[in-house]
Amino acid sequence: MKTRFLIGKFPDKPSIPPSISIPVEPLGFVPPGAIYMGARNALASLDFIDENRLLFTFHVPGLLHRETAPGQDTQDVVERKIRAVVLTLPQGAIETETQWTVHDRVRYIWMLANGHFLFRDRNNLLEGDSSLKLKPLLDFPGPLLWLDLDPAQQYLVTNSREPQAKPAKPGEVPSPSTASADVTVDADTGEDDAGSPDMIVRILRRDTGDVMLVSRVRSAVHLPINSEGYLENLRGRANQWMLNLSYFNGGSKILGSVDSNCSPSDDFLSPGEVLATGCGPAGESKLVAITTAGKTLWTTQAPSTEIWPQLVVAANGSRLAWETLDTSHPVNSFAPLGTEDIKEQSVTVFDAATGDIPLVSPVSPMLDAGGNVAISPSGRRVALLNAGAIQVFDLPAPSALPAPKK
Repeated sequence: MKTRFLIGKFPDKPSIPPSISIPVEPLGFVPPGAIYMGARNALASLDFIDENRLLFTFHVPGLLHRETAPGQDTQDVVERKIRAVVLTLPQGAIETETQWTVHDRVRYIWMLANGHFLFRDRNNLLEGDSSLKLKPLLDFPGPLLWLDLDPAQQYLVTNSREPQAKPAKPGEVPSPSTASADVTVDADTGEDDAGSPDMIVRILRRDTGDVMLVSRVRSAVHLPINSEGYLENLRGRANQWMLNLSYFNGGSKILGSVDSNCSPSDDFLSPGEVLATGCGPAGESKLVAITTAGKTLWTTQAPSTEIWPQLVVAANGSRLAWETLDTSHPVNSFAPLGTEDIKEQSVTVFDAATGDIPLVSPVSPMLDAGGNVAISPSGRRVALLNAGAIQVFDLPAPSALPAPKK
């Protein structure tokens, strides 16, 4: 097992030179203003369609159209324009372009392994491809807020806000039943008059939309899954947390343990490997890579000045990018974060099997919700939105992943 300590100050330029650099100003991209820092708005996305094509989307500056959401008195639905371009490598020529409309400020796109992508807006989940045409996939009874996929992309985990249980419309994902059909929701607590929360978490089959699990929860849930089951953290002694894999067909298995001062955040990098991100006593992040066979592969500890991590994983699970905002001091209740304390945004690329680091780099402009880092399906290329360009880096072949235990 390898253990590393990340440095507290990243280089002013990438640790290796990019092999391709595509200026973004001619594409219409305008760096967001400092006013957006801290709001965690999704202002851009960068993804590989395949090894030689990139999908770059970004917010188009302009006046925001606001409208009143159904059942509410305030105008809180924001209509934004998103420009999308497909770029061919190495020239950076525009293959396809279009403009979409979204109605909130959070993440709207998730890339799939087959060159397709999922697009989220309001109650709707759509699917697109390199033509940038969207077709309906799933409709939800309420606003779809977030989704995750398992590494094989067979399943979706969705979080949606659904204050009332109503009969599903044709083609709509069904809701869990409630005791009362006439329910009102408190806007401050997110609970209805029967005391039930209005957040719904589901596990669905991506190809059919069939619901495998549905439950009401009190807040949005990050539920890491693979094709066998889902992960949960069980509290052990002192600051020890046990990673428990609960199988869909019944039973469970403890994969290992993580020492952390907070409940770890878990992610499947591949069907057979999990990345657990815990906390040290000063709030510093601790990354632990564990196989589903129970072997710890490597660990890394970051400085306490690196906050709000974002994780990007290659489709084959071979490499991951860990992106953070880097601050001038550790952030805690005695030293809160101010926008002037954020010095840079940086990314570290790891081999998933070994923890080796082939690339570290700053990224600019700073996007605190991510969307400015991409890894190609093979893990051999990394693209960064940095210094006025999309910079593409060619990396050596990643180390082989551990075989999943059968």
